[in-house]
Amino acid sequence: MVIERGEPEDVTARAGLPLVVETMRALGVDELAQAELPEPQRRRGFTPGQKLEALITLLAAGGDRVEDIRILSEDQGLERLLGGPFPSPDALLDFLGQFHDPACWAERPAEKKAYVPPESAGLRGLDAVLRAVVARGADPGTTRATIDHDGTIIEAHKRDATVAYEGTRGYQPLVAVWAEEQLIVAEEFRDGNVAGGEDPLSSAQRAMEHLPEWVTERYFRGDSASYYTPLLQYLVAEGIGFTISADMTKELGACCRAVPEADWEELETRARERVDVAELEFAPGNWPKDALPLRYVAVRFTPRQAELFDATPKYLAVVSNRAEVKAGALLRWHWEKAGTIEHVHRVMKDELGAGVMPSGRFGANAAWFRINALAFNVLTVLKRRALPARLREARPKRLRFELFTLPGKLRVHQSRLAVRTSACEERLEEIVEARGHLFSMLEARRAGPLPVAG
Repeated sequence: MVIERGEPEDVTARAGLPLVVETMRALGVDELAQAELPEPQRRRGFTPGQKLEALITLLAAGGDRVEDIRILSEDQGLERLLGGPFPSPDALLDFLGQFHDPACWAERPAEKKAYVPPESAGLRGLDAVLRAVVARGADPGTTRATIDHDGTIIEAHKRDATVAYEGTRGYQPLVAVWAEEQLIVAEEFRDGNVAGGEDPLSSAQRAMEHLPEWVTERYFRGDSASYYTPLLQYLVAEGIGFTISADMTKELGACCRAVPEADWEELETRARERVDVAELEFAPGNWPKDALPLRYVAVRFTPRQAELFDATPKYLAVVSNRAEVKAGALLRWHWEKAGTIEHVHRVMKDELGAGVMPSGRFGANAAWFRINALAFNVLTVLKRRALPARLREARPKRLRFELFTLPGKLRVHQSRLAVRTSACEERLEEIVEARGHLFSMLEARRAGPLPVAG
């Protein structure tokens, strides 16, 4: 075998990657970016929309560093398919740098080490793009929204990165996912020393506000970082059904241990433990006396092999306002959260680029994380609105292996650019059908206004 360099414009290793760009254009990401993002200081060269499109394409292709855009730029056949070259790494780094504003830290109290700064104008604009993509990409028939809310730790050794609670230096953003649609509706970038329990209300409120207007049922699931009295009061006042893992305080632990044995109900038996549930009569000391009481459900884990393991039961508790659901069903619904939010964290950090921060500036890293959220949503829309059902739950690495990295030979036929590929007929038909669905989305958007960020 001999490897030789051919004409770079005649071939591409990524004949399927334009599906990602066509999804963005069907959603109007370029137009949203032009409307919401600040104009660059120098108006020559690439527009904000083109730079945002290039970064999302890079992430979808498997790049996790801005410098990886050079690899895509080497694929001149891909550039020809997309209608133009990619921006340089320096241009994209400058673009990210525009989202950092030192003035956002000006009001930080001198004694406050863990601080969440207000967002810069650029980050607010990028948030508006995210909100509009959610509204345009979601199924209008989905009128129920369950928001799964949780934080994740991103290791980084940048100069200004701070240490998280478990010793890792980096950042600790919060993410809110619409479980039914598998869309990230909001995220809040934070320093590593800002715990998830440090005012989770702002993040949860943003998530609820970003839901499309056709959503009529709203629910919320969170871990113990969301066990925060102002958040609980907000959810109750808004009529949002919720389950949140409660902090196992000394008082709550004593209440769990005091439940009579007859009141425990077996939920399931596992290989090493039996799981029982019981209703609790408990009111935290900081809950307003005149407020409706919250529902507490205790969970007891009892080892099955006492001769091998410590036989002392372990207890957890969940707080809720959903009185109509039986305790067992409520807990199972609460535990479903792990299947959505943890999946999103894993994909964002391991299969997109959120696990590698590009800058030493907080605002630039916050923008990078939000662009990763946008990339996640674009791929979700592609899977759910265009691709066949067998790829509905596919992760990015599967999409790359099966669709994006198709080898193709370019040629002009009857004044139209065409790609010849060796993909099997069935797979080629799926790609053609997907492009048809995306074109229909584009035509529908052009025919009438789609929802935008309010």
